[in-house]
Amino acid sequence: MTGSSGVWTVSSTRLSSIWLTLLSKRMTLCRVTLSKRPDAAADRPALTPQARRAIAVVLVGAVLAFLDATIVNVSLKSLSAELGATLDTIQWAVTVYLLVQAAVLPMTGWAARRVGAKRLYIAALLLFTLASVACAAAGSVGVLIAARVVQGIGAGVMIPVGQMILVTAAGREGMARAMVAAGIPMVLTPVIGPTIGGLLLEYAGWQWIFLINAPIGVVGLVLAVRLLPPDGRAETAGALDIFGLILVSLGMVGITYGLSEAASRGLTDSLVLITLCGGTVLVAAFVAHALRSDNPLLDLRLWRDRLFAAGTVSTFVIGAVTFGAMVLLPLYFQIVRHQDAAHTGLLMAPQGIGAAIAMGLSARLYERVGALTGLLGALVGCAATVPFMLLTADTPYVLLGGAMVLRGIGIGLAAMPAMTAAMRNLTSSQIIDATPQLTIMQRIGGSIGTAAFVVVLQRHLPADGTGGASAFGVTFAWVLAAAALAIVPTAMMAALDVTGGRRAIRPGYPGRFGR
Repeated sequence: MTGSSGVWTVSSTRLSSIWLTLLSKRMTLCRVTLSKRPDAAADRPALTPQARRAIAVVLVGAVLAFLDATIVNVSLKSLSAELGATLDTIQWAVTVYLLVQAAVLPMTGWAARRVGAKRLYIAALLLFTLASVACAAAGSVGVLIAARVVQGIGAGVMIPVGQMILVTAAGREGMARAMVAAGIPMVLTPVIGPTIGGLLLEYAGWQWIFLINAPIGVVGLVLAVRLLPPDGRAETAGALDIFGLILVSLGMVGITYGLSEAASRGLTDSLVLITLCGGTVLVAAFVAHALRSDNPLLDLRLWRDRLFAAGTVSTFVIGAVTFGAMVLLPLYFQIVRHQDAAHTGLLMAPQGIGAAIAMGLSARLYERVGALTGLLGALVGCAATVPFMLLTADTPYVLLGGAMVLRGIGIGLAAMPAMTAAMRNLTSSQIIDATPQLTIMQRIGGSIGTAAFVVVLQRHLPADGTGGASAFGVTFAWVLAAAALAIVPTAMMAALDVTGGRRAIRPGYPGRFGR
């Protein structure tokens, strides 16, 4: 105990030293800037009306896409009974939705250049809305799965293209606030999804978990047509890199499927190993191909920008910690505390409240201290994970709620600065390539975290399925280790930001990215 305490003291001292050094440097830079521009706070432009309209429209599509991923999860038993299918078969309604998104994500940048971001977003939202109606009308599990494939295509395009629209409309000065808006559905929908799904199943029927998308989608389409800024001059997209698309799409599908199956089969299962190894080899082959190609599907040369690299790695690790741990708490409430889906969603609300509070503050904090905001979020996330290592079968809900609020604050402070810093140096043309890469890394991180933490949990749960509070405590110790790992890239990101990792905004910059 003494030895470990000594190590902890040294580590915490070094970490505090690094934090104070970065903070002092950042505040020195802030003082220099403010001395040159006494009205810097007043000069910081608010989001333009066009940017605010774009945020409102894009949020509609993002909420639909993220909500549909969580709301269906609580409906599997009802769908199995209504459609006369086994749970293993009906699970494909969830799996194909994720696999198709993984397959189409890499080509969204090329498609946005070819047809324009606004037109592509509208087409994706229309496709998603029509597919939702088809899901509700499905009379068999085969029709439902086919409709979910189409839904997945729409969702896989909407999310990255919506982020492209937001960042371009907000400009460099408004990027932090735009990224906060983009992160709201990602953080809040996993919390409210189970509650909405449970209420719809109980009072309206399973069809309404899909039909609820229709009126919202129609409103989103009308708003998109009327309010989104028109597509600018078409860029030269070049020929589609078909070979690269095949490599990266099949690789992403293999990795996503392997990780999703690892949660139930285990990491040593032959199917899991084959799909994971095969997917990894295909992605590695794509990387080699993209670095040699004159017209790659994804421009991997963006990774030469150190701030983009640090921000993207931070996004990957934060995705693993956020989404991986997000599946553990609902399982704890249901397995150990015997709560149903609707009550579980309500018990998860404090984390959403904490995230909402933090995201409301993180944009302004980022504008003042830069990427140090992300490092602060990572540290708060580590501290907030410790109480969950001590879970028992009767841990007071008040204590759990307080810890979840704190954890939500950590997530809200860490997620946005990582994505903002990653795109800070990039031109508008590069943003089109960067957005799908960030989304891909976030998704893979979330899948890895989910699979790893569920495997750890299953190995420690009692065989009879009763009790198991200690198993969750052990699993959250692994979550803490992953959260501590997130400190490394966020600290690097903060250091690059402090030492001039960002390019200066050109004089007379009007609020759009240069090319």
